[in-house]
Amino acid sequence: MKHFNGNISLSTRISTIFRSLHYRNYRLFFTGQSISLIGTWIQRIAMPWLVYKMTGSAFLLGLISFTGQIPTFLLAPFAGVLTDQLNRYRVLVSTQIFSMVAALILAVLTLLGVIQIWHIVVLSIILGGINAFDVPSRHSFVIEMVDKKEDIGNAIALNSLMFNGARLIGPSIAGIILATAGEGICFLINALSYIFVIASLLMMKVKDKERKKPEAHIFRHMKEGLDYAFGFAPIKYLLYLLTLVSLMGSYQVLMPVYASEVLKGGSDTFGFLMGAGGSGALLGALYLASRESVVKLGRLIPASTILFGTGLVILSMSRLLLLSLFLMSFIGLGLMMHTAASNTVLQTITDDDKRGRVMSFYTMAIMGTAPFGSLLAGTMAKFLGTPAAILIGGLACIAGALLFMKKLPELRKIVLPVYIKNGNIQ
Repeated sequence: MKHFNGNISLSTRISTIFRSLHYRNYRLFFTGQSISLIGTWIQRIAMPWLVYKMTGSAFLLGLISFTGQIPTFLLAPFAGVLTDQLNRYRVLVSTQIFSMVAALILAVLTLLGVIQIWHIVVLSIILGGINAFDVPSRHSFVIEMVDKKEDIGNAIALNSLMFNGARLIGPSIAGIILATAGEGICFLINALSYIFVIASLLMMKVKDKERKKPEAHIFRHMKEGLDYAFGFAPIKYLLYLLTLVSLMGSYQVLMPVYASEVLKGGSDTFGFLMGAGGSGALLGALYLASRESVVKLGRLIPASTILFGTGLVILSMSRLLLLSLFLMSFIGLGLMMHTAASNTVLQTITDDDKRGRVMSFYTMAIMGTAPFGSLLAGTMAKFLGTPAAILIGGLACIAGALLFMKKLPELRKIVLPVYIKNGNIQ
């Protein structure tokens, strides 16, 4: 009988984790995006490997990452305003189509053997511009696919589960393809994977929501969003910590160098390292999806940041592949829980009519500052060495988490009335 009860408990737990899939639109989105993201991660692994193979430069790795992500930083504020004013569904369909075209161009150039660094720079800039509109639209649209407010946190956690499931599978596939077929096939697979997410979006039944016509200039709307986000302490400090982690924790750009020069491995080692990070992130996403409430997520945010930073510190000292793979799983776990928990809290406490703008600041924090982090990491690696660059980043993340933890009691008092008003706490 005890065994039978245990099975019921497990079934209930699984049902809780995947409860947002009961919504048809979210189920379609989850399926199509899951396949597409595997292709995205294959490309994310192949592109820096191709750059490093072509140039042998850690600095250029950081520079390419910088040029690819700086458009997100520059365009995100405008994208946030437009996300609050335009049909988010149509914006999302458009960004997926443009991303597919960019990936296809990259694949053709590589397969024809005419790819050059400036091609990668230009296409990276274009993709960065697309992402500036894609990320806030996608995060805001998730709320429109889920009817019950209590399922918002679960939907966001499942998004992280989907992203990190792909992060686990994609790099491993990329490592095999890089070793056998080359970078061009990786880019081609990514281009084809967009067909699935575009098809899933087109199959949705979406009601056209009436949006207020803008009564003020776009810059006034931007200022309104800025005043709202940075005038509300919980949102402000969450964005500050996200920015610090993105700026100083840009370890991924150094992984090709770490795999090659520190661990003395090849493209397969690089793929396995990134895959190990994905496995840890996947476990973290499962844990967040199993939670029935957003309550107490605040304390998880600094704790997961400390886990992430500590993992980087120890990784900087590791010279063994197995130990590095073990550490990467904790690094992935910490980083995923930090970003996903922050995302959930932000979406829960933000007013509906300002969600697009707040999520554009979230995009700037995790993606817009990443180019500066990549450039900084590449520069530090060039002058101090890759292990030292990883070490400094880890220590900075730990310091930021401790400062956030000090502010936590004050922030909890401010957030509590919002949770009560929104029905998160009865």
